Amino acid sequence: MSEERDVHNEKKPQDADVSQAEDVTQEFESADEQSENENQQDVSETQQTIYALENALSEAQTQLKEQQEGVLRARADMENARRRAEAEVEKARKFALERFAGELLPVIDNLERALLAGDGENDAVKPLLEGVDMTLKSFVSTIEKFGLTPVDPQGETFNPELHQAMSMQESADHEPNTVMAVMQKGYQINGRLLRPAMVMVSRAPESGVDTQA
Repeated sequence: MSEERDVHNEKKPQDADVSQAEDVTQEFESADEQSENENQQDVSETQQTIYALENALSEAQTQLKEQQEGVLRARADMENARRRAEAEVEKARKFALERFAGELLPVIDNLERALLAGDGENDAVKPLLEGVDMTLKSFVSTIEKFGLTPVDPQGETFNPELHQAMSMQESADHEPNTVMAVMQKGYQINGRLLRPAMVMVSRAPESGVDTQA
């Protein structure tokens, strides 16, 4: 009986050691769980921070893109406005130049008529005609610098965009629809018609030509 009591007494320290070991194990496990929870919490906070930063970056990129598009639109609008302004200025300049050139055409016509009407064989009139001719050439040369060009279609095919037919005449010497005579020169300025040439146009004879006459 005494031996059994001794054996029982001898087991108690071992049980205490086991219990102590279990306590230590539980403390370690509890510490591990706490550490794992803390790690999970840290990871969760980090993920939230990353998510917030990614959202902020996305918003910043969107705003930057919108600002860039706004700058491009503003630049395009400014360029279009500049082009429109330049076009309006050019249009106004050309319109003013056309009106001015149109007022000068009668002067050219009168100088040309004076040369045609003058008697170049008359020694008394010859110096005057030479002066008129020089004045006309100088005048035409000056206005040509601003884009004015004559339309003198003698012998050319009639072009309704540049010529104005004042009359038509039968002719066996000209192809039909040919400018036989120029009554008044036309003029263009910078490629635009300022005044059509007034012309006489040929047409085919209604009857054949009598070759035996």
